[in-house]
Amino acid sequence: MNRSSYYKWLKRKDIVNETDKIIEEQILSLHELFNHILGYRRMTLFINIIYKTTYNIKRIRRHMRLLGISSAIRRKKTNYLRYKPEQVGKNILNRDFTASKPNEKWLTDVTEFKIIGSTIKLYLSAIIDLYDHSIVTYRLGTSNNNDLVFKTFEQAINKYPNIENILFHSDRGFQYTNRVFKKKLDDKKFIQSMSRVGKCIDNGPMEAFWGTLKCEMYNLNKFYSIDQLKMAIEEYIIFYNNQRYQPVLKGLTPIQYRNQVSI
Repeated sequence: MNRSSYYKWLKRKDIVNETDKIIEEQILSLHELFNHILGYRRMTLFINIIYKTTYNIKRIRRHMRLLGISSAIRRKKTNYLRYKPEQVGKNILNRDFTASKPNEKWLTDVTEFKIIGSTIKLYLSAIIDLYDHSIVTYRLGTSNNNDLVFKTFEQAINKYPNIENILFHSDRGFQYTNRVFKKKLDDKKFIQSMSRVGKCIDNGPMEAFWGTLKCEMYNLNKFYSIDQLKMAIEEYIIFYNNQRYQPVLKGLTPIQYRNQVSI
């Protein structure tokens, strides 16, 4: 190698080393900022959006391995007791989890959280819009009852009072098969759709959100009071809607994606 080529090689090596150092600093910064929830795919997306770079997945994965960084791991889903339904709707959604516009298809469900050292549980009822995967509305309570679900629905209606003909999908939980709830849907000209027995995949995006919420927030912390857990859930939903970039949304957050169209 001649002297000129040698010095060019040394200079390039210094640049590469400096770039690698910057990448690792960015990884460590986002790893802490987002509470250790980013795997290499999402880390690549976040770095490229936030720092306006164009790194590929392999490069970010290599640096994360060198740093010993990995994302949180999801825990196995708990099975819950089944209830005998009063009134069952057909699976009209039929796993078509696409929507051409906001407020075309909504999914809903209830999940539970435990408090350390307490028999009291916290329940979260939420509605997701399939267009942008945003949380339309949610409600927290210490009882998994009709009131929790009914008020979640009423909040959504108050938010969008003029909407009609939404395909509204849920599992066969007792609240959703309740005749009073069915009347609420009929009054708004909503189309009721329900998962088949034992087929949680029929409500897949809703189940996926519960998994994401618990993996990225709940399982990484210890909660000793209802108020502490409520605050954490509320903060996470704000983060999820407004700051959590999603590859399926072209690298945008749910609200950014939603705001591209007029509602």
